[in-house]
Amino acid sequence: MTARAPALFGGKTSSQTSNRLAKQHFDIQLCVLTYTLSIFGVIAVTAATYVTQSSTPEVTTLFARITQSYHGRWQGIFLLISPLVMAGVLAIDYRFLGTGLFANALFIGACGLLLLAYTSEAIRGVQGWISLIWERTVQPAEVAKLAIIIRLAQRLSRKDKPLSSAWDFVRIGAIVALPVGIILLQGEMGSAVVILFFVLAMIVISGVDARVILGILLAAGAMTPVMVLYMRRGGSYRFERLLAFFDPSSASNDITYQQRNAQIAVGSGGVRGQGLFQDGSLSSLNFVPEDHTDFIFSSIGETMGFAGCAALLTLYLLLIVRMIVLAVNTKDKFGQLIIVGVATMLMFHIYQGIGMCIGLMPVMGIPLPFVSYGGSNLTVNMAGVALVLNVTLRKPQPVQAEAAAEVRVRKIRPPKRVRSKERGARRVAAPVLPAQARTADARAPRVRQEAGPMRLDRY
Repeated sequence: MTARAPALFGGKTSSQTSNRLAKQHFDIQLCVLTYTLSIFGVIAVTAATYVTQSSTPEVTTLFARITQSYHGRWQGIFLLISPLVMAGVLAIDYRFLGTGLFANALFIGACGLLLLAYTSEAIRGVQGWISLIWERTVQPAEVAKLAIIIRLAQRLSRKDKPLSSAWDFVRIGAIVALPVGIILLQGEMGSAVVILFFVLAMIVISGVDARVILGILLAAGAMTPVMVLYMRRGGSYRFERLLAFFDPSSASNDITYQQRNAQIAVGSGGVRGQGLFQDGSLSSLNFVPEDHTDFIFSSIGETMGFAGCAALLTLYLLLIVRMIVLAVNTKDKFGQLIIVGVATMLMFHIYQGIGMCIGLMPVMGIPLPFVSYGGSNLTVNMAGVALVLNVTLRKPQPVQAEAAAEVRVRKIRPPKRVRSKERGARRVAAPVLPAQARTADARAPRVRQEAGPMRLDRY
């Protein structure tokens, strides 16, 4: 059973169908914002990794600089492949993705890839990548995020009030705990935190009671010290990063080196920045490690200044607000939860990716959506946007959604105990007549009531 969109998000009534956003449409604005950010990302990656070589002739065009930069060239290739990914996602009706067979198969496949990555060779202390051809790797944790969003949306949309029983808690807890546990065993903290964030947002939007939300928050608060103690006992450098965030004076220079230099790079850009492809900058001299992936915002702040950072933040704001508006104008609860899941996933990536470069958040390996270098991250983000476009393209109209929900309610089979009680009530209300009475009643003449004046005729 697919429930209606929760009242918290203002489900539209049938009298509001004149709203264009409530109708089926391909959202051009969301698509334009996505590719604008992606093109911005190709330029930013190229600027962060481009090194002037005296052995090669000087180039002046942006395209030549992108093709000469290894990371910029590959980021451009990922961007050129992304329309095929989006077309593949758009080709499948999102309501088919919500069927139990497909959602379970996708979820199990994502967990299988996580287990396969757990057996791979560790990169910077994390066993989270699977090697492919041409020295390319794929990060299954990124794929798992979309699989969890689809599976969780399918489960939460079955009831108007999910998490109303202990069995609901067990099922939804298993959907979250299994992939998050594997990711933590891989040694990656960032993806696990992202998953927990958008799962909480989807649960809140799904229409659960406030007491349930409070209980989840209290349970999460109680688990936080356990996670911190686990990180401390394991001797992980992530615990030292967390400690350095709250008490920088007690941390070593090696732990704070990356974040401290990232802040210096952002501040050195000023209002207009030092300019793209400038020799002698912190980016070109590699003073900020991973400035083309997780810390790319530091390179943007140095090369483009406050103006470039403001432009990037404006594009992100427009993207998130657009998704929220589309979710508000979606009647189907399953489609609405997909949009909320994708939007909150991107929102946390943005906040964490920028916050750790300016000292507002502890350092975690979380890239900026559409901007940081990485094929897995860009491809999954594009697929997430395609899911949102899929919902807006095929979502049921308010009247159709209500009628479909009523049909599904009528088709649902009540539990065996309820069916037994209903059969007993029918026996009491309509007792079986003896055989002779039934025979006499069958021989009795039947009557017919015709239209017009009240008249009963025997026939």
